[in-house]
Amino acid sequence: RPQQVFRVTHEWVSDKLGMDLSPKFRGLDINETYPWLASQLGKKEILRIETLNDFPPEAAKEREACERYGIESVLWVPFSIGESTLGYVVLNSIKKETKWSDEFFHRLQLVGEVFGNALLRRDKDSKLEQAFQEIETLKNRLDAENVYLKEEIRQIQAPVQIENIVGQSRALQAVLKHVEDVACTDATVLLTGETGTGKEVLAQAIHNLSPRKTRSLVKVNCAALPSTLVESELFGREKGAYTGALSRQMGRFEVADGSTIFLDEISELPLELQAKLLRVLQEGHFERLGSPKTLKVDVRVIAATNRDLLSAIRAGRFREDLYYRLNVFPICVPALRKRQEDIPSLVWTFVREFEQKMGKTITHIPEKCFTAMKGYSWPGNIRELRNLVERAMIRAKDGRLVVDIPHEEASATTQEVKLQEIEKQHILTVLERTKRRVSGKNGAAELLGLKPTTLRSRMIKLGITPAPKH
Repeated sequence: RPQQVFRVTHEWVSDKLGMDLSPKFRGLDINETYPWLASQLGKKEILRIETLNDFPPEAAKEREACERYGIESVLWVPFSIGESTLGYVVLNSIKKETKWSDEFFHRLQLVGEVFGNALLRRDKDSKLEQAFQEIETLKNRLDAENVYLKEEIRQIQAPVQIENIVGQSRALQAVLKHVEDVACTDATVLLTGETGTGKEVLAQAIHNLSPRKTRSLVKVNCAALPSTLVESELFGREKGAYTGALSRQMGRFEVADGSTIFLDEISELPLELQAKLLRVLQEGHFERLGSPKTLKVDVRVIAATNRDLLSAIRAGRFREDLYYRLNVFPICVPALRKRQEDIPSLVWTFVREFEQKMGKTITHIPEKCFTAMKGYSWPGNIRELRNLVERAMIRAKDGRLVVDIPHEEASATTQEVKLQEIEKQHILTVLERTKRRVSGKNGAAELLGLKPTTLRSRMIKLGITPAPKH
C-alpha cells in the first residue's frame, strides 16, 4: 500500500500572540520532517498531547519543534467524508498546557467535517468545470467541423464520383504503391504534379487508408483564401482580433485535430505565414489570431502544389526550411499524357457517372476518338478529360459518344515543345556550318550571339551531343 502523504495546507495564528508561524508550517511535508508524527497520523486516530512529556522517546524531533515554537499542547483530530479520511484538524496551545475534553473532540470533528465538505465540494466543482470546458471544446470542434463540411458540399461544383482510383498504367501503379507505403504512417506528404492530375483524390486515398480515417479529411485551398483572412482560416481567431471579427472562430488546424489536413496549392501561402506553419509541423503548437494562449494539436499534413518549389525558394517566395519539412515523403503525380493507356478506362468511368445524372445510356465510342485522345497532350489532365466527356455526353444521341479534341495549338505545353524543336534544329544547322566548332572566331557561339558556356548548356538540355572544347 502506498504511504499516505501529509502536508499542512491551511493555518491560522491568533494575532494576540504577537508571533507569525505561517512561514514555519504552511506547505510543510510532515512525512519528511516529522516521521513519528506521520506514522501516528496514518492510524487515522485522535492524537492528543496535553504535555510535552506525553511524547515518546522516538518523537524527539516533534518535541524539539514544540519547544522551539513555544507549543505546550497539541491535538490532532481526523475528519472524514464518507469512508475516506481527508485530513486532520490541528489545534496547538501556545504558552500554556491544555486538557482536551471528549466534548471538545466532537466539536472539532464537526469543524473538520465542515472543512472537508467545503474542500470536497471545491474539488468536485473544479472537476465539473474542467469537464464542462472539455465538453465545450469538443462541441466547438464538432460545430466547426460541421460548418466546414457544409461549406465543402456547397463549394463542390462537379464532384468526381469515383469509388477507386482508375488506371492500370505503370506510372499510376508506382504512385499507388507509394500511397500504400506512407498511408499507415503519420509522415508529412508532398504531392507534386501538374494541375488536374488528381492530387486531391490521392490525398483522400492516403487519409482513407490511414488510422485517422474515422475523422473527416479537412481540405484547404491556399490559393482560394484571401491573403487578409488566410491566418484566421488556418489558425482561428478570437472575438475582436480585427475589425469585423464579431465572434471567436476555430481554425482549420483545430478542426483537423486527430485527423488529416490537406493544404492544396501550398506554394500560394503568404511568406509571413510560412513560419507559423513550420512551427505547427515541428511542434504542433500555434496561437489563435488575437490570443496569447498556445494551442497544441495532433494533425497529419498532406500538401500539394503544381509549382516548382525549388524555383520559388530561389526567388525568395518560399521558405527552404518549410520545403524540407513538407518534403518528407514526396509523391510526383504523373500527367495524363504519361499514362495514356488509362484514358479508355477513365472515359468509361466518367461516362457511367454522367449516364446516371443525364438519364442517357452510351453503348459505343468510336475507336478514332480513343486514338485522338491518346495523341493529345492534355494540358488540363484528368480535369480536362472529364470536362470533354461531360460536354460530349450533353450532345450524345442514339447511345453513341463522340469526344472532340481541342486543336493542339491551344496547348501551351505543345507550343513549348515545338519551340524547343525549332531551337534545336537551328543550333544543329549552325553547328553543321562551323563543323561543330562551338567557341572561337566564327564559331557557333559567335554566330548565334551566345557565350560558349551558354551554348553548351543549351545543347545538353536539347539533347545535342556537346562538341569538344577548343
